[in-house]
Amino acid sequence: MAIEEVSQMQLLKKPCISVNLPRCMFLPWLTVLLLSANLAFSSSIVKYLPGYDGELPFKLETGYISVGDSELFYYFIESQGNPQEDPLFLWLTGGPGCSSFCGLIYEIGPLEFDINNYTGGLPRLVDYPYAWTKTASIIFLDAPVGTGFSYSTTPKGWPTSDSESAEQSYQFLRKWLDQHTQYLPVQLFIGGDSYSGIIVPLVTKKVLEGIAADVKPQMNLKGYLIGSPRTDSVIDENSKIIFAHRMALISDELYEQLRTSCNENYVNVDPSNTECVMALAYYEKCIKDLFRNDILEPKCAFASPKLSSELDRRSLEEDPADFILSPPRIPEYWCRNFNYVLSYMWSNDLRVQDALQVRKGSILDWSRCNKSLSYTKDILSVVDVHRYLSKHRLQVLVESGDRDMVVPFVGTEYWIKSLNLTVINDWRPWFVDGQIAGYTRKYSENGYRLIYATVKGAGHTAPEYYRRECYEMFQRWVHYYPL
Repeated sequence: MAIEEVSQMQLLKKPCISVNLPRCMFLPWLTVLLLSANLAFSSSIVKYLPGYDGELPFKLETGYISVGDSELFYYFIESQGNPQEDPLFLWLTGGPGCSSFCGLIYEIGPLEFDINNYTGGLPRLVDYPYAWTKTASIIFLDAPVGTGFSYSTTPKGWPTSDSESAEQSYQFLRKWLDQHTQYLPVQLFIGGDSYSGIIVPLVTKKVLEGIAADVKPQMNLKGYLIGSPRTDSVIDENSKIIFAHRMALISDELYEQLRTSCNENYVNVDPSNTECVMALAYYEKCIKDLFRNDILEPKCAFASPKLSSELDRRSLEEDPADFILSPPRIPEYWCRNFNYVLSYMWSNDLRVQDALQVRKGSILDWSRCNKSLSYTKDILSVVDVHRYLSKHRLQVLVESGDRDMVVPFVGTEYWIKSLNLTVINDWRPWFVDGQIAGYTRKYSENGYRLIYATVKGAGHTAPEYYRRECYEMFQRWVHYYPL
């Protein structure tokens, strides 16, 4: 998930989200004390949302669950199919720090913004027909703390890390299932995309360990799903050079020079290796003007349009050289990023927060992706975690957009092959409406079944670019049909 830059002024308005703990002064201490009392679990059913006409055609629950000093906010959408039999997903959006609302509204949920008819004011929400919630119940979790509407009740609760985020998500899931025991019998999956490629396998491992130790509640874990997954810092970064060559972004000659001079390792290069350093500089020159999320789309900086004064404080830092004020009704100037500003306008509206039952005073300024987290990336690779998981009977889907340069499919294929699984269905196209939607390969080893699929033409992350195709892929996989 692409993360936008925020201004210094915006950072100062966020309540204690970074290591600069005096920012907590912006959250009155009395409010913190009130929010800290008796908040182990709270939830509400939401039937109406500002911007949506009429009653919601699905069950939406929002709420908080206390995990240590953290109050983790979630949106839960019950399956619109058969909730008693359809699987349950815990969904974690990447970043780290991107709200699960991104997954709900831009990727896999039953709603989307009516961007094509937007003329100002509160954005309108409309139904999206190819939602994953048509066939699965999904908990969209704002994690780690500081993401979306999740917050800490104490200064010490704000700092977190990969390992702490995984533990928080696991403890959240345990407590949520304690309060929703009707979902214990259904199959459970852990899912997420982008940077959550680090967190999802860690949470899955914790669930497995909890099952083995007979920790209550006993979860009916069936598998996990990761999209465009960050997995290994070296593999993912090195794969960008190979991807650039395959996509004809760099010449054969430059690729050979990079490969030989850098010894196929482009991370933490020795500065004394001048040939490698110079080749990398030329490589950067070749790709610097690409939109890394999707190399086929125009590059344009995220910036909110000049709105009313009450919304100016929510704007992101603007770069005049890249700024594009482009309502969608001017298609030749349209940028995908324009869609994102609607989430700021909608989620920061007090009527929306009241409808979602967001606790007053807990978050002063909602961000789609919060880049000011006090967050330590303490786990650089989860390949060994996948290797551990491959010893268990799990159903796994790994999907990648094949025009994604944030986490290229090249690196994903590399670490999957390193697991040494048996290929049972070799590389082939998969189809939607008679058209090739991507390519897939199926692996199996002692009950562990992994399906890898590309989404043709999709960027980072694939469901945001090709929602229909990704829905078809998901519903076939989750119901054990071949892609």
